[in-house]
Amino acid sequence: MDEFRKIPCVIQRGGTSKGIYIHEKDLPKDPEIRKRVILAIFGSPDRRQIDGVGGADPLTSKLAIIAPSQRKDADVDYTFGAVDLTQPIVDYRGNCGNISSGVGPFAIDEGLVEAKAPETIVRIFNTNTKKLLIAYVPTHNGKTKYLGD
Repeated sequence: MDEFRKIPCVIQRGGTSKGIYIHEKDLPKDPEIRKRVILAIFGSPDRRQIDGVGGADPLTSKLAIIAPSQRKDADVDYTFGAVDLTQPIVDYRGNCGNISSGVGPFAIDEGLVEAKAPETIVRIFNTNTKKLLIAYVPTHNGKTKYLGD
């Protein structure tokens, strides 16, 4: 890539995985350029990923691309990507339950879904599997409540 630019993202743990959560609008539309940008974010391909924010492990080389949904039955669309450590590949064929668990909090904290205390229901359409996921997210003062019982 000839030009570097800032791409806002959230590095967030979801279950036993860590992922990069990013708004779809902040990524290039062209699939090949998008792939190159995602690989650069993670520092792949490189087993150590020292030039990016990947954690040199498949559990820490995961991506959630989030967008407002056009569907009536969903609040957000979520695309999961697994970034390969050693090859220039972003795999969109599956899903990850751990990363999925972070989509609701991301959607609330990024203003894509309005928080309703004490719990916000976020309807998530997974574009990989074409399934609707329902997240029940504890909230307080308009944000995700990350600590508690």
